[in-house]
Amino acid sequence: MSMMKKDRLLYKLKKPQNETFLKRVFFFAVIVLVLFVTVSILASSFFEKRFQSSSLKGTLHIFSTEQLVAFMGTVNPYFQQGLPNSYKPPSIQSLSFELATNIKPGDIRSLLGRELPGFAIFDTEIVVAGEGTDYTTLPIESAPPLDVLLKEREVAEEKLKVEESEETPKPDMTTNGRKVVYLYQSHSYESFLPLLKGAEVSDDANSSNPEANMIRVGGMLANELEQRGIGVQQDRSNIGEKLKDRGWNHGNAYQLSREIVQTAVADNKDITFSFDLHRDSQRRDKTTVEINGKSYAKLMFVIGKANPDYEKNLQLAEELHHLLKEKYPGLSRGVILKSKTEGNGIYNQDLSDQAALLEVGGVDNNLEEIQRSTEAFAEVFAEYYWKDEKVNAGGQ
Repeated sequence: MSMMKKDRLLYKLKKPQNETFLKRVFFFAVIVLVLFVTVSILASSFFEKRFQSSSLKGTLHIFSTEQLVAFMGTVNPYFQQGLPNSYKPPSIQSLSFELATNIKPGDIRSLLGRELPGFAIFDTEIVVAGEGTDYTTLPIESAPPLDVLLKEREVAEEKLKVEESEETPKPDMTTNGRKVVYLYQSHSYESFLPLLKGAEVSDDANSSNPEANMIRVGGMLANELEQRGIGVQQDRSNIGEKLKDRGWNHGNAYQLSREIVQTAVADNKDITFSFDLHRDSQRRDKTTVEINGKSYAKLMFVIGKANPDYEKNLQLAEELHHLLKEKYPGLSRGVILKSKTEGNGIYNQDLSDQAALLEVGGVDNNLEEIQRSTEAFAEVFAEYYWKDEKVNAGGQ
């Protein structure tokens, strides 16, 4: 037998062996992935109450739909029929690298998002973009040290006076004394520059005075809702002082407010809706809109994506956004999702399936603008609330 024939025979013998080896390696990788996902499910179920997040969702987020279908196709070729002809499955090495490092080749955000200050904001997902909303106009949380937050600032008394909105007609429907909406302020010390003397930069917009911070805003909204027959319970805790008493800092604010919300919900079974009110650190051009010749402080809904059941809260935020858009075009900046890479990630929204964080204006807005916005929100929320509500003035 010639040397050439021997080489050809050896090639034919080695080729199927090589293909079989590669198939075995690929099949082994698929089994490892399935086991990894299974363990994630079990771990998620076991630790869900402790960590309030879903490991499975985080794992599956790494893969595209096509990649998951391709994986299933290695076991059942039927699934591969749904893949586009141009699709090329990624290599095992590439997928293993993504699983091990959480870095996606071609996506610079996955490489730098946790390294560059402020870059993680691009992990925020804009679900519904209001007028003028993009990644450059997203809310910014100012987080100065606690001693700066607690610094006493002189209040501009003349700026605290605001004309009360016209009293609404007596509502046809009422919750009959039941407090169904809960308002609280995880960052109660957030204030507004026009209300404070000598305050010029964003970090100056903080005050422990409940007449000049978010507690005042919560009171405004509570009053507007009450006028429309909707019972409200508002927490008026001085979060800054409570943090100081425990030796905590600004980063523990949601942990503290969580205890407050849990107590409120346990004591009042009528609470159905929960809103955490905040003030954005963005400047006036991004937080103000003119509607019918009057300026309003813009609103934005923030939903925590780390809450396993965030979809229900997201639906609430989207519906309220669209109602605001219809009645007050430009007032709502939209709805965004935040994960733990950009913020708290849950915002106590796992305690209710009708909860949202509501940004009310920015550091440059005044009380007149805030008053108009709380009135507009109350009007829209009342329409949403009473749409299918059967409770009437007599509580029947």
